[in-house]
Amino acid sequence: MLALVKTAAGPGLSLQDVPMPVVGINDVLIRVHRTGICGTDLHIESWDAWAASTIVPPLVVGHEFVGEIVEVGSNVNDFSPGDLVSGEGHVVCGRCRHCLAGRRNLCHSTIGLGVGRDGAFAEYVVLPMTNIWHHWPGVDPEIAAIFDPFGNAVHTALAFPVLGEDILVSGAGPIGLMATAIVRHAGARHVVVSDPNPYRRDLAMRMGATIAVDPREHDLEDVAAGLGMVEGFDVALEMSGVPAAIRAAVGAMAHGGGIALLGIPTEEITVDLNPIVFKMLTLRGIYGREMYETWYKMTVMLQSGLDIGPVITHRFGYRDFEAAFAAARSGESGKVIMDWTT
Repeated sequence: MLALVKTAAGPGLSLQDVPMPVVGINDVLIRVHRTGICGTDLHIESWDAWAASTIVPPLVVGHEFVGEIVEVGSNVNDFSPGDLVSGEGHVVCGRCRHCLAGRRNLCHSTIGLGVGRDGAFAEYVVLPMTNIWHHWPGVDPEIAAIFDPFGNAVHTALAFPVLGEDILVSGAGPIGLMATAIVRHAGARHVVVSDPNPYRRDLAMRMGATIAVDPREHDLEDVAAGLGMVEGFDVALEMSGVPAAIRAAVGAMAHGGGIALLGIPTEEITVDLNPIVFKMLTLRGIYGREMYETWYKMTVMLQSGLDIGPVITHRFGYRDFEAAFAAARSGESGKVIMDWTT
């Protein structure tokens, strides 16, 4: 089969023939239809310090996908050839304390699809049946392809109650953009998106933001006051990992507020703990999705009218992967999709 492979240490990916994945008795083999490019994939393609310390080539990359089941292992129940599915990209051990208690998203031995095992940027991918999500009727196939990052957005956006609350979203990358639509759908009052990129700010307004501001030009406390907030933001969704953005969010919070942290810093961050203590703030780290409560929430929100379609801005055939990665890296894009059926 054809796949995008990190063949050796260093920048770049190669489209090449690789052996078909082996289907174990508990596995599901999927013919990939569409994939989404994630920031993780950009790190691997560019071979930055994180990739160099994490990835062991050769490796088929990619973890956001939708496809059709073509084969199931002898021990697999409830899945059949022809089913339209995506996969939870965190393959857990199933034996640790958290897995046995049903908290699989907290498994300490998680292996990432396309990071620690061959991934989905290929004509076929194999996953354990416990990692397969059967899409409900009516889900758009392109949206189904990005259920993984959509799940990150849902997990972060709903980490704290948002109904009637004032929300700050720091960072308008694809996940921040989806989170903007999610909190609006869930009943937030004001949704302020902070990002220096004008293209992404325009997208944020399309996704339901009350206002989208450039943090270099607007103080968040002034923005909050201008919208009539008495103290500040009730909930902050930190998607950027930028030190200045995290400090600004802490400074603009109302007493008793909550900050959900999804963005991954690339440097050590110093934060003044005094406002966290005296405002009695709650900081919560977010990684991945809850299996499978988040997946259920994604589906029912789509059924109830949530529209995240505008986040998908570019589409390419998989043979044009270099152009697809360039678009995803440019900053002049939302979510970039690759079609593996053409």
